Amino acid sequence: MSLAVVYSRASVGIDAPLVTIEVHLANGLPAFNLVGLAAAAVRESKERVRSALINSGFEFPAKRITVNLAPADLPKEGGRFDLAIAIGIIAACGLLPDTDLSQYEMVGELALTGQIRTVCGALPFNYACTNAKRIALLPLQNADEALLVNNSQVFGVTSLSDLYLHLSGRKRLTPSEHKRVECQHDYQADMADIKGQQLAKRALEISAAGMHNILFCGPPGTGKTMLAKRLMTLLPPMDQQQALQTATIRSVAGQPIDLTKWTQRPFRQPHHTASSIALVGGGSNPKPGEISLAHHGVLFLDELPEFERHVLDVLREPMEAGKISISRAAKHVCFPAQFQLVAAMNPSPTGALHDGRSTSEQVLRYINRISTPFLDRIDLQVDVPKLSSKELFAGNDDQQESSKQIRIRVLGAHQQQYQRANKSNAQLNTQELDTYCVLSSADQRFMQTSMEQLGLSMRSYHRTIKVARTIADLASCQHIQRKHLSEALSYRALDNIIQQLK
Repeated sequence: MSLAVVYSRASVGIDAPLVTIEVHLANGLPAFNLVGLAAAAVRESKERVRSALINSGFEFPAKRITVNLAPADLPKEGGRFDLAIAIGIIAACGLLPDTDLSQYEMVGELALTGQIRTVCGALPFNYACTNAKRIALLPLQNADEALLVNNSQVFGVTSLSDLYLHLSGRKRLTPSEHKRVECQHDYQADMADIKGQQLAKRALEISAAGMHNILFCGPPGTGKTMLAKRLMTLLPPMDQQQALQTATIRSVAGQPIDLTKWTQRPFRQPHHTASSIALVGGGSNPKPGEISLAHHGVLFLDELPEFERHVLDVLREPMEAGKISISRAAKHVCFPAQFQLVAAMNPSPTGALHDGRSTSEQVLRYINRISTPFLDRIDLQVDVPKLSSKELFAGNDDQQESSKQIRIRVLGAHQQQYQRANKSNAQLNTQELDTYCVLSSADQRFMQTSMEQLGLSMRSYHRTIKVARTIADLASCQHIQRKHLSEALSYRALDNIIQQLK
């Protein structure tokens, strides 16, 4: 009897749990049995491994082969275990007598020729492998992605025969090296490109400073999409941990990672025909959706009322929790989803509010496509009016601020927030609001009256206080003042439209 043990890792959400692959060769009628809650793609690895071994110059053992993928209750999917199974069979045949396989973890799908194909989730695989203090063996095409993990040992492998020669000591592979790539944060767009719309620009600055959700409401062609896309130019860069989390999600989703831009915040813009699963993630084998791909970045929803109402409502919980939990019969996964929502919409089904083509009932029906609980989670509702002909045809204004100039103020506000609470204002909980957003008695009465007049919910009230705290930070004020509260309350454009129409 011969037994070999090889280590690999599964892919569950953004985690990579350890899978121990035990290969046992015994006398008896030739057979190849694979056990351990393997999905169809894993069971099919028997034929891929058989052909890869033969075409790589190995003799396939005419014995009873049993491969156990432990733990047995962990679902295994995909072809990522092919390489480990093949090496386990080689080791069980006694072809690697002097090799300590316990120091390695390997992942890779085998072609029938013995070549090694890429897999999804190489980044979380190497992160877990590094924490376990083992050496990662994975496809060469995945090496650069895996090396985003600091202090990791990675060998990029192209074929099964090359890996065998390396493990047997006959021909060592060269360790993959960490590439020092200068990350680029050059944006083609700039705030100075937008004419007029000073109120909307101010609101966008507040949104960037406090990481607040924002909604632009105005007729077609007023610059709502331009404003939304320029939010990226105002946000501070991600730190190393945030960038690694974002890259991990892309890795699990099977999307390429550009090493020159991997520290740049993501910007996702799904079409209004997107399904709820496309937005939040899911499927029989749960994959991250748009909200997770926008983690630490921006999710832009254009033409907001055109989205199905139930599709928007599935965003409510992740907007509060910063994560999405997906439960299936066989597994439960959790993806991070701490995104900043930017939305744009027309105020009426015909485009403009007072164009004479829509009645008040039609406008209200159009706005009511968006549920009130969803709107409650948007901090800033900004009116983007149509520009006058004078503003539209005006020449370049030397006083137009660039994104770089505004970003300096945004970074200053961010520093104040993290020094005070170690988080952005949009993420403050109720207890932290009571600590860092104290109002005077007169201001409390002012806010109480405003809530009654505007019909604000308690959630909207708390979000208004957070916006006022951000406005105070931009002005370098230690305490929230009445003018900050008044400005925060002025960014309730949709509430004002509804009040006028009722």
